[in-house]
Amino acid sequence: MRWNLRLAAANRGIWKASELQRKLAEHGLVISAGKMSGLWSGSPASVKLDELDIICAVLGCGVEEVLIGEPDQIGRPAVEVAVEGEPRAATGTSGVTGTSGVTGTSGVAGTSGVAGTSGVAVTPKRRDGRSLPPL
Repeated sequence: MRWNLRLAAANRGIWKASELQRKLAEHGLVISAGKMSGLWSGSPASVKLDELDIICAVLGCGVEEVLIGEPDQIGRPAVEVAVEGEPRAATGTSGVTGTSGVTGTSGVAGTSGVAGTSGVAVTPKRRDGRSLPPL
């Protein structure tokens, strides 16, 4: 998704972030200078749906004009290919837990510090003594 607030505002004669900030405040959305800078510059960290609703109401536009979809920018998930005799890259989902309790440590005999390279199956155990459900 691409954030397009600045162009949407310019199409309605709003050329300054402070002007849009004032109009948003008139509609009940008080935004700090830092957040307004992020919204205006085109790289907001987050936008709540309520805020997006008020922004669209102030500008008199739809969400599709402020948020522009870019379906060709979506990456495909990586396919893991195992080659006989070569270790696979660690994915972060099947880590080996060493004696220190930190994933990927070499505290377990036979591990090399990279998840999935030792060939040893690790069975998770609950800390409260109860058994895990059957797989």
